[in-house]
Amino acid sequence: MALIPATILTGFLGSGKTTLLKRVLGEAHGMKIAVIENEFGEENIDSDILVTETKEQIIQMSNGCICCTIREDLRGALQLLAAKKRKGLIDFDRVVIETTGLADPGPVAQTFFMDEEIAESYLLDSILTLVDAKHAPQQLNDRQEARMQVGFADQIFISKTDLVAKEETEALMHRLKHMNPRAPQKAVHFGEVSLDQVFDLRGFNLNAKLDIDPDFLKEEGHDHGHDHEHGENCDHPSHAHEGGHGHHHHHDDDVKSFVFKSERPFDPAKLEDFLGAIVNIYGPRMLRYKGVLHMQGTERKVIFQGVHQLMGSDLGPAWAEGEARGNKMVFIGIDLPRDIFLQGLEQCLV
Repeated sequence: MALIPATILTGFLGSGKTTLLKRVLGEAHGMKIAVIENEFGEENIDSDILVTETKEQIIQMSNGCICCTIREDLRGALQLLAAKKRKGLIDFDRVVIETTGLADPGPVAQTFFMDEEIAESYLLDSILTLVDAKHAPQQLNDRQEARMQVGFADQIFISKTDLVAKEETEALMHRLKHMNPRAPQKAVHFGEVSLDQVFDLRGFNLNAKLDIDPDFLKEEGHDHGHDHEHGENCDHPSHAHEGGHGHHHHHDDDVKSFVFKSERPFDPAKLEDFLGAIVNIYGPRMLRYKGVLHMQGTERKVIFQGVHQLMGSDLGPAWAEGEARGNKMVFIGIDLPRDIFLQGLEQCLV
């Protein structure tokens, strides 16, 4: 049986997750979607979409979608859905997991890799994070969960931009870009998102049988006023340097990203030891990290990715004729000691 693609939908309370889901479920796209609501006594989707009161845990909807509300174990719900699909009791093409607004998406993502039975049935496609333009600046200041949700995102949708001035939206997007430069951002109105921006994004390929994102090695565009590919002498305000640098942010988020780049190859044994050590110490604070690596002794790219303490690597395509070989890694996490990471990686080079 082909793997069932799964999407994790996250975002702080009131950011519009349910509005987006209703739109996705209500659209005539011909897809059969199973929704798992990892709910926390919040308003849940079925109160509006499903008029019938039922005690059943899995409910078939009128358009062929399925809704499953779980209050305990995500793993159990995923196994139950896969088992019912295999037996032909229910039919669906993909799964969307809506997390509670107070959730760290990390453990939800890890379920897809830690559990063999789940890994054999599902493929985690991406984590989508909704950010509410009106309330996000305050939520990001006050709540680490909100910052973590941004750090985990493969795609960020910004809702309620009509309620704030254009400059406020731009400032928010700039801030989000600092926290997570690898997630594209898009303003959405009332959950109106085309499905190709929601599904099959392949943002998450820890089981790196998928191809590496081809744009990952390209230089990021510098459309937000400065370079994220900073060198040692970078005086970027949010990179934990002492002293004032004409800091135009009034906040300094604990969720940040930094990039390591080098043209020299890595020594595989040294790198493995170093990554093992930092994941051991900082794993809970490492939200997402990924890279394309140039390893001594192989003619192929090595694709490396991780979430928290869970790390994986795989051989990617061969380096093309004439292609400049090099390493590029991005780390997104909470108060990670950038200098320790960068110096340690430097010492793993051949």
